[in-house]
Amino acid sequence: MWKIYEHKDALKGLKSLPIDILKRYEKWKDIVAISGPAGLKQILGFKDEALRGEWKGCRSSRLNIQYRIIYKIDNDQLFVKIINVTAHDYRRK
Repeated sequence: MWKIYEHKDALKGLKSLPIDILKRYEKWKDIVAISGPAGLKQILGFKDEALRGEWKGCRSSRLNIQYRIIYKIDNDQLFVKIINVTAHDYRRK
């Protein structure tokens, strides 16, 4: 069983998300709590992937075409820290 910690900034951002995204987010948390990040690989719609650049060491899962969960895994303690739930920005910087 995995523990999920939500960063306080992520919790603030959840209040402004659409209802369907919140439902998908709760489903994502259920999957991670039961089977960990390996369970996300079983569901192709989440498109779980490692991030690069300034987000190196973090992972991203897709809630829909626009919204992403950015999280970090600490294998020593079996917990997932949710850093942000955000609308994905496709513009290059």
